[in-house]
Amino acid sequence: MKQESALRRDIRILVYLLGDVIKGQCGIEVFQSVERVRIAAKELRAEESQSRREEFWQAILSVPEEHRSHVIHAFTIYFQLVNIAEQNHRLRRRREYELSTGTGPQRASLQKAFADMKVTGVSADRLEGLIHQLGVELVLTAHPTEAMRRSVLDKHYEIAKLLEKLDNPLLTSRELTEWERRLRAVIVSLWQTRLVRKDKITPLDEVRNGLYFLDEILFDALPSVHLEMEQRLQENYPGRDWHVPSFLRFGSWMGGDRDGNPNVTADITWETLKLHCDLALRKYEERVSELANHLSQSVAMVDVSPLLLDSLGEFREADEPYRAKIDQILLRLAETRLRFEGGETSVHYEGPTEFLRDIRIIESSLRQNQAADIADVIVLPLILQIELFGFHMATLDIRQHSEVHERALQELYRAGNLGEYGCLSEEEKIDSLTERLNDPRPLASPFIPLSEEATETIKVFETIRRGQDWFGELCIQNYLISMTAGTSDMLEVLLLAKERGLYHVDTDGCVTSRLNVVPLFETIEDLRDAPRMVRALFSNSAYRRHLEARGNRQEIMLGYSDSNKDGGYLTANWELYRCQKAIYEVAKEYGVELKFFHGRGGALGRGGGPLERSILAQPPEALQGKVKITEQGEVISQRYSHPGIAERSLESAVSAVLAASLGVQTEKMQRAEKRWCEIMEGISQASLEKYQKFVYGTKGFLEYFQQVTPIAEIGLLNIGSRPSKRKDSPKIQELRAIPWVFSWTQNRHLLPAWYGAGTAFEAFLESHQDARTELQRMYRHWPFFQALIDNLQMALAKTDMLIASEYTRLAEDQESANRIFAEISAEYGRIKRMVLIITHEGEILSNSPVIRESIRLRNPYVDPLSFFQVLLLGELRKKKQADEPYDDYLTEVLHTINGIAAGLRNTG
Repeated sequence: MKQESALRRDIRILVYLLGDVIKGQCGIEVFQSVERVRIAAKELRAEESQSRREEFWQAILSVPEEHRSHVIHAFTIYFQLVNIAEQNHRLRRRREYELSTGTGPQRASLQKAFADMKVTGVSADRLEGLIHQLGVELVLTAHPTEAMRRSVLDKHYEIAKLLEKLDNPLLTSRELTEWERRLRAVIVSLWQTRLVRKDKITPLDEVRNGLYFLDEILFDALPSVHLEMEQRLQENYPGRDWHVPSFLRFGSWMGGDRDGNPNVTADITWETLKLHCDLALRKYEERVSELANHLSQSVAMVDVSPLLLDSLGEFREADEPYRAKIDQILLRLAETRLRFEGGETSVHYEGPTEFLRDIRIIESSLRQNQAADIADVIVLPLILQIELFGFHMATLDIRQHSEVHERALQELYRAGNLGEYGCLSEEEKIDSLTERLNDPRPLASPFIPLSEEATETIKVFETIRRGQDWFGELCIQNYLISMTAGTSDMLEVLLLAKERGLYHVDTDGCVTSRLNVVPLFETIEDLRDAPRMVRALFSNSAYRRHLEARGNRQEIMLGYSDSNKDGGYLTANWELYRCQKAIYEVAKEYGVELKFFHGRGGALGRGGGPLERSILAQPPEALQGKVKITEQGEVISQRYSHPGIAERSLESAVSAVLAASLGVQTEKMQRAEKRWCEIMEGISQASLEKYQKFVYGTKGFLEYFQQVTPIAEIGLLNIGSRPSKRKDSPKIQELRAIPWVFSWTQNRHLLPAWYGAGTAFEAFLESHQDARTELQRMYRHWPFFQALIDNLQMALAKTDMLIASEYTRLAEDQESANRIFAEISAEYGRIKRMVLIITHEGEILSNSPVIRESIRLRNPYVDPLSFFQVLLLGELRKKKQADEPYDDYLTEVLHTINGIAAGLRNTG
């Protein structure tokens, strides 16, 4: 109860201060309007009758037009404050677990992970082997799902820090008064800040936004997790000198993802690499300068190592040799920065290895001279930071659509008089590409002019080579190919890399390859065909030589978003699971080490949900200690905008990878999973047919989607630099998965997160005698199926047919809209019934009462924003059709989008 009362206290104080701010900023009438709407919303939730619905609409319509934007603003900020309070509560719970001696370690913590391993008999040798093959990479992407501005997130962090102070029992009344004054000031500042961006974000804005988290949070959080891991290992497995290698890393797509985004050019990628390096050097200069405050040792008081003295050269007689060494390091870092800016230098660092060598000289000297404590606390975190971030800060991935490479090669073939590449069959393309890869000569002269697109495509590879030469090979390692459909798509990228010196064949046949080529399988069809394609790829002689040059390691990316849009939630998740198992068998046959890259979004319709759950749900053989996952949009700020939350999120991910990698299936479980896979195959096919028939085959569905969701308005939200469509087409197939999911979330349908599954489970239940028992057994014992159902529960809890039905008012053809909505409601009822049968519970989310209660308490505050959105979308569209000014309505619609996203904690 103590934890609950503390959370309620935080919310009560924040809401009280917000009310005070509303009165002070807008007057008592606006505050009263907010209260009337809030009370009407609560009454509607208490009694969902037609009369209550009409009363709620009256409350919405009674808000004077001049007050409407303030009322919307109030509900939006309310959710932002509640989210901060809940985040603070997570930190409070973590501290209380660490202080408590009777409750045991916190779930999904490193402490619990290693304690469980010790109890189950995992040996120190086995654990050490796993740790040294461990690799967890989280990739920040620029996918436009963060509806809040950076300046707003800064204020959230300030409020969070102030809330933490309230838990101090020693605060005096004077300190409490000052605390409240400061908190009120930040809320006033938040109230007066524009919540949605006025101008469209640029790719370099996205880069800077991503670097903010690396700068402010992750630069220190990552070393903390590594050091925490060593401490927990020592506690549970004493008597061994544990050293955890730098296995936890962050990558980025910001400034490198050019798939369908013409704004990301080779020049933008180059500027991105420079920004990454500049941040890394700046952080090192800060940390090395801080070392000087601690390393004031005098040779009159303590010895230093001969190696350190020798490294000082003419300054070896200095009284404070560590500080002399620090001055030397700072000079070299400054010279390194000057070199990257194009200046003349003499003592710069060639790379992070040289810099690390200097810091290790200091560390070694401290340990040799009675200062190991200083080395552990002050110097070791910096060593970890250099190992983790190098001079590149985060490895940048490059992504482009497969069609772009084919068009570029078509031009190069023509320029080199090699025929019409585009007219070749897949087999002919593979033969031709293989031949060209084995030929050291270029395809065509670099002086022959090409189209703007082809020139830009080739320039990207020049930028990759230049970046690796300047900033180190880790700055860019992977080139991802969207919509990979065949072996030729992979060989095309390899050939373009060869044209610009990233792939080279010596006269003796020795191959040098400086770039990983990564296929991205996105659609249901591509996922099903992926094992065959990977086998063909591994059988290709040229690609085998490339693999050998890269250490026989292959990364494969799996797309959760487009597969979901293509086939629905259940089928997408099943095909992704099955695909991994099949590709693993192919790789095992060819002796290739795999790393799967999971392209997840934040929303449940795009592979979202708790990261720990997602990791544990993967096929056990597919992990082997290594995982790579995208972190997108609002998920980045939710997980990494506060040091404590970031550390908790990271240790949760690491403990899940450890647990999943050690999870060896018994023969009994293997037999059970084989049977369950056969069951899932049939259920998945039924779900696919239901979903595709409804989404792609229902008359009027496209119009329904366009009219009852804010899809057109979301494109004006200025939350990303990328267009919302790959091509200028009204078809759902051409719409990006993010706005597709974002739109259905806004109108509370959440259709991509559950549609089709109800019919599929119901059909299985009706046609198999022991279906109920078997499904319940699958839920209890199969991590994949448990994650599938639990994410469905989350989606169903956030779906709201009461609110969703209001959006049908926006449809031009009411008869068609009512027919479509009736089918959606029926399927929602089916999946809800099926989930309750499978979980053997009486209520959705019975196994997550805290989340269930949070959603229940939020609904009355999201509802006003939804009703305002319906009202404003209708008025906005009327104004547009009448060719009348509508800017004010659009601004208010965008504010409701922002508020609903904050209330549901999901966008795309």
